[in-house]
Amino acid sequence: QVQLVESGGGLVQPGGSLRLSCAASGSIFSIAALGWYRQAPGKERELVAFITSGGVTNYADSVKGRFTISRDNAKNTVYLQMNSLKPGDTAVYYCSLGTDYSENYYPNGWGKGTLVTVSS
Repeated sequence: QVQLVESGGGLVQPGGSLRLSCAASGSIFSIAALGWYRQAPGKERELVAFITSGGVTNYADSVKGRFTISRDNAKNTVYLQMNSLKPGDTAVYYCSLGTDYSENYYPNGWGKGTLVTVSS
């Protein structure tokens, strides 16, 4: 069963940076695609970025050039480096494990989330 635990959220000023980490369970980590979602108050959960088992990355237009997703299979961990943060990035961020197919990401569950607040 998929188990994911996010960490690294917090309060940061506009223009600042944070790195989120997600420790994932199990034997299928190295062959799975991994994704980060976020959900702001009153808005739908959206896919921010995902990375395939081969290391190919994809990003939402709103974060391109600012966020970087990476993975360390030896540690069963996926990261989201967030730079040049904006107030609009404020959300609960969730990591997920799943598959990629035809340039789309299909999650198999999410972690409990970590809150990122961007405010002066």
